[in-house]
Amino acid sequence: MHELRFSEQEQGQTLLQALRQQLPAAPIGYLRQLLRRGRIAGPGPNPGEDSLVQAGAVVWLPDSGRMRDILAQSLTIRSILLEDESCLVVYKPAGLAVHSSLGHDQDNLTDRLRRLMEERGVAYSVAPVHRLDIGTSGPVLFGKGRHATRILGRMMMDGRMEKHYLALVAGRPPQHGRLEQPVVAKGKVREAATIFEVAAYGQDGALLRLQLVTGRKHQIRQQLAAAGWPLVGDERYGGPPLDGLQRQFLHCCELVWPTFESISGGRVCCPLPAELSARLPQWGIEPPPGSTNRSLPGG
Repeated sequence: MHELRFSEQEQGQTLLQALRQQLPAAPIGYLRQLLRRGRIAGPGPNPGEDSLVQAGAVVWLPDSGRMRDILAQSLTIRSILLEDESCLVVYKPAGLAVHSSLGHDQDNLTDRLRRLMEERGVAYSVAPVHRLDIGTSGPVLFGKGRHATRILGRMMMDGRMEKHYLALVAGRPPQHGRLEQPVVAKGKVREAATIFEVAAYGQDGALLRLQLVTGRKHQIRQQLAAAGWPLVGDERYGGPPLDGLQRQFLHCCELVWPTFESISGGRVCCPLPAELSARLPQWGIEPPPGSTNRSLPGG
């Protein structure tokens, strides 16, 4: 089964309309057939094409060769942010894993992109250079072929690549600073560093812009919680809920890398998805200019 999560963009649409927006490569007759036969599970006990969709709702799509092709084609239509001879940058919505993992072995971003490459008939493989947590949205950089992937991976490990995030936190952090609390990663306590500045203060929280100095698993989430400003929506580390959305308010908004060896430099900006930007006014925060874009795919 393939998980598909709807965003603020699909709020109030019929289920058929929302599916067509999320899966632009799927013929409408095929979607209607799946719904009539009960092959699409949720939201609700008996979803029909006229059922209304809520932001954050999840449906489960059947696993078949045709559905996998549709997901791969929808990926190229909606989600490729940058592509050159060495790499691709692909948008990852919250709820979709980067790699195959427990519960996500049939559908993940890497497999979708590999199916797309197979459809193109290319001779090289693609592999992600970094990862994002399943609950974090934003751009993921993939290398084309082993040589490019190896160079990009070395740039990431050497700190030549910048990753910037937007995060909504509870509490009132200082205007700027550096987090250096050690974090637990791969069963060990490891050094970690994150630079932050406040983009906007709200009533009970703040919108932060963060830059990773090190890249540990759950680094931002652990360090914000340790500092006393837990990430909104991050129940694992003590953050308050995010108004009905089953995700944390953490979004990778920018990737930057320099020209190095045979790899051309690049910069990708990825504004907040609508499902997050729509929540900021509830916290008394106006989205910063240029930080949001309602056209990003939601799932």
